[in-house]
Amino acid sequence: MDKVKLLEILKQVRANKGDRKFTQSIDVAFNLKELDLNKEEGKLEEFIQLPHGRAKPAKICAIVGAELIEQAKKFCDFAIISDDFPKWEDKRKVKKLAREYDFFLGQANMMPQIAKRFGRYFGPVGKMPNPKAGQIIPPKGNIESIVKILRNTIKVAIKKAPVIHCSIGSEKFTDEQLAENLIAIFEKLKSKLPRAQHNIANTYVKTTMGGSVKLENA
Repeated sequence: MDKVKLLEILKQVRANKGDRKFTQSIDVAFNLKELDLNKEEGKLEEFIQLPHGRAKPAKICAIVGAELIEQAKKFCDFAIISDDFPKWEDKRKVKKLAREYDFFLGQANMMPQIAKRFGRYFGPVGKMPNPKAGQIIPPKGNIESIVKILRNTIKVAIKKAPVIHCSIGSEKFTDEQLAENLIAIFEKLKSKLPRAQHNIANTYVKTTMGGSVKLENA
């Protein structure tokens, strides 16, 4: 991906953003090609740590036992201790919890209990603690270190259509920061797609409310 061309595109994106009274996100869409979504090659789920962080740091909730609850309360936005599981029987309350947090940490030896209590609602929206992102913590693990990583991490996935949407930051970021975040995502996709960059048909960048600008020769 040509960084010089990308910086030019980002200038166009800013010019197209319109006059809004809120800070807009800068988003990217990768349209994919030559993938069979019914086969393994069409299944992709990756966690990418952005070099300059997210538009808003990820919100993190930990679901742990007594061994980790103090760490969880100190470093996470919210913590649930296993003793309080009976308080989470209301499905509306659990669905709201799933929407409110970007990532959930789970204590490793409690994962069967976590799956039983929360899996029905976390699973369909992709919020179950995932070992690929380090979200499953051993009882003597270090929550602070994984939280620091997850604050700046995004999840990208192919769902029902051959397209990946994600944010690369906000208009408060410099063009240089946005470019480096986008390149980090592109390089990760290139390393995971079966035909690397040849599976990417085209790439578009836009602000929340602005028009999209096509990035040529991605």
